[in-house]
Amino acid sequence: MAKINFDKHIYEGWTVRDFIEELEPQLDMIQTGNSCYRPMKTRAEIRSWTADNQPYYKKPVTDVVNYFCNRYGIT
Repeated sequence: MAKINFDKHIYEGWTVRDFIEELEPQLDMIQTGNSCYRPMKTRAEIRSWTADNQPYYKKPVTDVVNYFCNRYGIT
């Protein structure tokens, strides 16, 4: 498991931690089946979803993707 730098600056004051905190409630709902979206099973799905749903910055952030893949046991 790669070490995640939560304090890494990504975009205009936003850090890895900020993006995680913004996305985590929605992704938790999806991954626990409490959403109209099906739970994600691949790293590619997590990568695409996080990029599409991050505020302001629409490129995948590796540390954000790694955090969620680790959290949900996705390899």
